[in-house]
Amino acid sequence: MLIPHPRLGLRDSQEFTYLGDASLLDRPDGMAPGSDAAFAEYVYLRDNPAGIHRELWFHEQGDRSWLVVTRNTITHEILGAEFARDVALARKETSS
Repeated sequence: MLIPHPRLGLRDSQEFTYLGDASLLDRPDGMAPGSDAAFAEYVYLRDNPAGIHRELWFHEQGDRSWLVVTRNTITHEILGAEFARDVALARKETSS
């Protein structure tokens, strides 16, 4: 499986480590009132969707960047990839 790295072009998926759902970028505020339940859900509960899914991948054997990869979990087709930092900043801007 080839991952289209935004800076380096197509890279073999063996260069990467899969870390799970990209929703991990939305870490809850651990200091907010009643945050125990939100943080427990963040740490322990994950969806396992069939179809289009956004995932976190770490380019361990390359430039050590974090990517959000959009992938079809049924066919394993990679639909795109972007830097996780850019995704997190865009989410922060839209939530402000």
